[in-house]
Amino acid sequence: MFKFKLEKTSGFARAATISTSHGKIKTPVFMPVGTLGTVKAMSPHELEESHAQIILGNTYHLYLRPGHELIRDAGGLHKFISWDKPMLTDSGGFQVMSLAALRKISKEGVKFQSHIDGSRHFFTPEGVIGIQEALGADIIMSFDECPPYPATREYVEKSLKTTLQWAERGKAAFKNAQKQALFGIVQGGIYEDLRERSALALMDMDFPGYSIGGLAVGEEKEDMFRITAFLNDILPADKPRYLMGVGTPSDLLLNIANGVDMFDCVMPTRNARKGSIFTRHGKMIIKAARYKEDFSPIDPDCGCYTCQHFSRAYIRHLISMNEILGMRLTTIHSLWFYQELMQMARAAILEDRYSDFLAEMLPVIDRVI
Repeated sequence: MFKFKLEKTSGFARAATISTSHGKIKTPVFMPVGTLGTVKAMSPHELEESHAQIILGNTYHLYLRPGHELIRDAGGLHKFISWDKPMLTDSGGFQVMSLAALRKISKEGVKFQSHIDGSRHFFTPEGVIGIQEALGADIIMSFDECPPYPATREYVEKSLKTTLQWAERGKAAFKNAQKQALFGIVQGGIYEDLRERSALALMDMDFPGYSIGGLAVGEEKEDMFRITAFLNDILPADKPRYLMGVGTPSDLLLNIANGVDMFDCVMPTRNARKGSIFTRHGKMIIKAARYKEDFSPIDPDCGCYTCQHFSRAYIRHLISMNEILGMRLTTIHSLWFYQELMQMARAAILEDRYSDFLAEMLPVIDRVI
């Protein structure tokens, strides 16, 4: 059921269609993060209205609560959360990295303590694949060790060896290829030769898509862009490329220019709940005093529910009072903007004017207004 069709390039930027058992995805695509089976502050209906094509869930968190077996018995994650469009699940490798004090890594897998209640668990590459098969997302990830930043070359090289062994074991254990697509995860830190070694080894395993992990973990942005540009020359052109955990609007646009197709990040939703709102004109800190008596919408040119019905002054009041409605309205707008940004990028690629589009957008989208 999984297919990737490259439709157009503009420079290295790519427009494509990914077909899954739950529908088609037009790329470039941004995936809102629904770690626990929900995109915070948003209903599935509102996600559809924002033009979200695919959302992301997290294997580690869903395994701990409510449990993959319960979700399987409910008919899978799609039915459990009432979302009938494509879904992707992250393997938990990032959580292994971020919860370093609670885990121990070996070649067999990862022993860890739950951050919730201290209970002890053991993830293996095979077990993580089994959990994701039970969850039933359309696209699933190999289990990897995501090295922290900074890390020595020696550590990253050892980590990469483990990740490649786990990828091979996980692929051998994967039994649901008719309904799900298993992606390999390219690691190697900021070292180009290790990234190349990782990519080539995963390509030999012949995954239907490739994720780029281990970036946006503290390294300089120049290093992130250098690595994605480097991998653009290595990863196969006829398969999707997914940059994990990125990022700001300009991060997305610059990495699209480096041949990336898919993105996810908590930034638009997490920032929105705190009153930091992305727009096509820049980033708005809605608590700023200058918005107290500003009765215009967040963005007069935006078609989202928030901008069509509410003023900056009202939203500032809600966020200042920690009202739930304020968090919902800012989230609705930010996700709408991210989806619109991807639509604009795709249109520019299809018209072969992506470099002009990039030059037009970069000076404004990350500035504070």
